[in-house]
Amino acid sequence: MSFFRSTILKCKAALQGIKMQFVEGIPVWGEPLPEAVEQMKEAAKYDACYVALMADHHIGYSVPVGGVIAYEGRICVNGVGFDIACGNKAVLLDCDSQEIKDNIYRTMNEVNKHISFGVGRNNKETVEHELFDDPVWDDIDILRSLKDKARSQLGTVGSGNHYVDIFTDESNRIWVGVHFGSRGLGHSICTHFVKQAGGKDGVHAVPVILSESSDLGQQYLRCMELAGRYAYSGRDWVCERVARILRGTILDEVHNHHNFAWKETHFGKDLWVVRKGATPAFPGQRGFVGGSMGDTSVILEGIESKESSSALYSTIHGAGRAMGRVAAKGKRGRPGLVNKGAHDEWIKNVGVEVRGGGLDESPYAYKRIGDVLSAHASTIKILHHLKPIGVCMADEREHDPYRD
Repeated sequence: MSFFRSTILKCKAALQGIKMQFVEGIPVWGEPLPEAVEQMKEAAKYDACYVALMADHHIGYSVPVGGVIAYEGRICVNGVGFDIACGNKAVLLDCDSQEIKDNIYRTMNEVNKHISFGVGRNNKETVEHELFDDPVWDDIDILRSLKDKARSQLGTVGSGNHYVDIFTDESNRIWVGVHFGSRGLGHSICTHFVKQAGGKDGVHAVPVILSESSDLGQQYLRCMELAGRYAYSGRDWVCERVARILRGTILDEVHNHHNFAWKETHFGKDLWVVRKGATPAFPGQRGFVGGSMGDTSVILEGIESKESSSALYSTIHGAGRAMGRVAAKGKRGRPGLVNKGAHDEWIKNVGVEVRGGGLDESPYAYKRIGDVLSAHASTIKILHHLKPIGVCMADEREHDPYRD
């Protein structure tokens, strides 16, 4: 049985499994991680009116990654996080799949050549975009100081678990998937507002909560919204640029943030819903969720259920880490938990052409995506399974203190 078919069968079987449970009063999907549950319990003390943890949850900065936390009339700056509007986009292309597979080595070299990966990188190509004509850049001091950097970084991918992937689906069609956010713009915005509100940086820092009606809160919301449009524009550009490399036309696209806040109505109240590493999944809404570099990714769709409302119509944003980065790759000459030989064998067996990445991004460092999807079986349906054939990431020597 092929890897692709066996993964699909395992995923379908898993989707019949685990149910949501309450841990310390928090609805949790998947296996509860005590440290993340405790972090969310602590974060909820600061004006939150509802919290939940998706199945890919793990500890994050002030609020767990995979966390959903809602406020009435307030917004959590470090809940949205440093990579404002990090998200996923997948596009379906009209390419001949066999031709792409036959030329995947050259193709990944081209992706690595034309797309900029890494911390602080500028785009090698000049990108003109109407986004920079928006007067908001001149209305808020912090944005005025960031405009030139944002312009030069538009269409760059970053480091950590950010990627450009090429997939085939169950019908042997070609998809391109990307994962990254608002780059230095978002990081600088978050840093600025945390400091302005008297907050601190750090994994266990107290959440910074702003009133939506305050001057600082209004400024932050305008900056967050701009960072969201910036991230969308960047992912659009990269997908279009990779489509050009593949000489394909985009036929369909699925696009979503997973580090953002939305004003939504839940339980009869208007709430600011912060999804930190969680994908919106309202009934009929599609999402692209990535596995690890050697595992299947999916296009999914939200469905209506009691559990869906308990998750504030949210789901996972990825497979979720099975171990920390240092634990995976080791430190100061000491080997990590991921064996390089075993990692290389996995990548060889599944037939993925990889550029960049390291042992901290190995499939062994992540949960299996079918397992985490299983916990959300009553809230989503899987539309497509995507098998990676090419993966491009930043070099493993890149340092990024805020990657999730």
